[in-house]
Amino acid sequence: MRNETRGFCKYCGKEFTRSGMMRHLFTCKRRMAVLEAEEGKRKACYYLLLISAKYNSDYWLVVEIREDALLKDLDQFIRNIWVECCGHLSAFQIGGVMYESHSEGGNIWGPPSKSMGCKVGEIFSDGMAISYEYDFGSTTELVIKVQDHRFGVWQKEPVVILSRNNPPEILCGHCGTNSARWVDPERIYEEDPYWCDECLLAERREEAAEEDGEEYDEEGEWDEEMAETEFFLPVCNSPRMGVCGYEGSETYPDQFQPDVI
Repeated sequence: MRNETRGFCKYCGKEFTRSGMMRHLFTCKRRMAVLEAEEGKRKACYYLLLISAKYNSDYWLVVEIREDALLKDLDQFIRNIWVECCGHLSAFQIGGVMYESHSEGGNIWGPPSKSMGCKVGEIFSDGMAISYEYDFGSTTELVIKVQDHRFGVWQKEPVVILSRNNPPEILCGHCGTNSARWVDPERIYEEDPYWCDECLLAERREEAAEEDGEEYDEEGEWDEEMAETEFFLPVCNSPRMGVCGYEGSETYPDQFQPDVI
């Protein structure tokens, strides 16, 4: 049985599973001290969100979002950290209403869709479950749950990460020993789509020898970089790994670092 992924608390650096983290954040002494020490006259409401991949529990985020943030701010955050590859469309479904990234008011399957220009404070409430989809072809589906809300000092960042799953341990499906670095997008839903550098290089050399292949440069030298990466995508900490052209986040590192180490 595969172990649950764990993540670090932003405030105290302790490590928990997804469910454990949700319990911990309500009692974290370091978090309480930080929030009590905040200074400023301007106040705001913050919503605590648990964002999870719909079909893979390894991937999860715990964030706070300010009440005056827009749905498109949350959409942009999700794109930046988990899904953006080719500028695909996206949508939230909240209470039977579709909020689309490029809405023109049309929705042949139900009520007219709305834009993401709405403030989350006008929509969110504790206990609410929200669906999110990115790319309506090779779709990545997420589930967002509004866990709680609090009032505190207004902070500049509209979305703040409180925890994130550590990168899952994925082994090469061919040697079963080394950490995987590459995923075959054509086999992502099959067995053994993951490769380490050594196994992939050996496979490419064997293929090139059989086919007098293209992994040799114009001077006949073996091109290891081309052999390793052609048609493959990097392993990354995202539920969109191996899908479409996704190569990981350009904004956030795979490993979330707490404020206290």
